[in-house]
Amino acid sequence: MTESNPKKALYIIVNIGFADEIAEIMRKEGAGGATIMNARGSGPMPKSILGITIDTEKEIILSVVDEEMSEKIIHAVRQKAGLGTPCNSICFTMPVDKFVMTHVSEPSNEPTK
Repeated sequence: MTESNPKKALYIIVNIGFADEIAEIMRKEGAGGATIMNARGSGPMPKSILGITIDTEKEIILSVVDEEMSEKIIHAVRQKAGLGTPCNSICFTMPVDKFVMTHVSEPSNEPTK
């Protein structure tokens, strides 16, 4: 990618039920959107500590943003929803080699030939 501001795939993994909170943090930092996926951790089986059940169900928030934006978002997530919070988020980025915007046009009422 020869772009002056390379794109990053920003992944944020959170405890289930917190993806909307993270998406809102991302929007406030200027991200245009994100994809939220359900996931399950493969770590230890759920256990109870002090009456609180720790579950392996997770959500993954994925967004393609420029490098500067990814740093802003990671900083905001760490401050507001990082490790030690109920959200317990983990963030990481990966380089994006190619990024193509696609556009689906509205269906036409004109007859096809």
